[in-house]
Amino acid sequence: MIFDDLMLDPLLLKAVKKQGFVYPTPVQQHAIPALLEGKDVLACAATGTGKTAAFVLPIMQGFIDTPPRQHLPRVLILAPTRDLAIQIHRVVEQLGYGLSLHPVIVTGGLSPAKQIEYLEQDCDIITATPGRLLQLVTENDIDLSSVELVIVDEADRMLDMGQGPDVLHLMAALDGGFQTGLFSATLQGGGITVFAEEILKEPEHIQIHASNKQAETITQQVYLADSFNHKNKLLEEILKQKYCDRALVFCNKIERANVLTEWLQSRNISAQVLHGEFRQSDRMEKTRKFKQGKIKVMVATDVAARGLDIEDVSHVINYDLPYRGDLYIHRIGRTARAEKEGLAISLVEIHELKNLERIEYHLDTRLPTFKLPGLEPQLRRDKKGNAKPKKKPNKDKPRYVSKADREKAKSG
Repeated sequence: MIFDDLMLDPLLLKAVKKQGFVYPTPVQQHAIPALLEGKDVLACAATGTGKTAAFVLPIMQGFIDTPPRQHLPRVLILAPTRDLAIQIHRVVEQLGYGLSLHPVIVTGGLSPAKQIEYLEQDCDIITATPGRLLQLVTENDIDLSSVELVIVDEADRMLDMGQGPDVLHLMAALDGGFQTGLFSATLQGGGITVFAEEILKEPEHIQIHASNKQAETITQQVYLADSFNHKNKLLEEILKQKYCDRALVFCNKIERANVLTEWLQSRNISAQVLHGEFRQSDRMEKTRKFKQGKIKVMVATDVAARGLDIEDVSHVINYDLPYRGDLYIHRIGRTARAEKEGLAISLVEIHELKNLERIEYHLDTRLPTFKLPGLEPQLRRDKKGNAKPKKKPNKDKPRYVSKADREKAKSG
């Protein structure tokens, strides 16, 4: 199948071609027709499979089929984080180029007064985070009476962040009769199934990749580390390999990410840090430099695990293993974007083996272990995955003494 087979307007096909896409991904093949038919959609697809275009293209087609008259918002797109909302807004602008639409983004971290100003002018599409939008709705600063389609993106992440009640309040504030699309990387945990039942009506179920299936284009590797210093040496060696063009390195905590970035810079490695304590403008500037190749290594917390869409990330490196399998999948999904190949590496100390076991259980497979010449670990895993440090000589054990030496000792 090619995009022409989806019966999209020539303007959209031109926009798609401009983005370099020829063949729709599986989630696009199923979600686009369903949304165009006016059905509610529950779509589960792994990160990096083209979910954003799967709902943006039908939105654009809807405006072509029925051009806006009063420029009140007809489409509402909800995203869990500012970063993802900004990324979606960018895709809306790219695929809607030439359609004279007026998309507006509403998130925390941006001026509420400025957002209200944009909303009071022409506005066709709102991309928002639930908290800020609910604030505007509560204060009667926005009119959502004309909304015909609501898209809830990364629904599993929203529930993890406790945003479910805000979404339900927003849906209750809308007039009835609107269409809904719910997109998620997983249907496991967090009450996602119950949540979907509350906001969807007889939805079309689309499940492209189960949540425990990693992308086929991602090569996954594990390197065991004996200590903090050993892990640093492994990371430095990997980053300096000639085929490591652009790397995203994940840490679990902000303090850890800051310290690691400073250490990498001290080793003359081009690195910057990205986490939630930066201002939005600073995060956008760092992301822009990373995309342009001005920064080779981005050290990030999970704030960048979703919403950071960069096609040419060659390596995703888990400096710290995440605590859950679904977070691991979201992280490694930052590489091998747009059907390209990528490498996902996890550096694992002995205290992280439990996390590795959880991830492997989630994936239903054991990840292969590799070694770097000269940096081989003492730590190893047995066939069952248990930690087995290499045996060291026992200094307390008496050494073997030959018969001749014994006789000599007696005569002496």
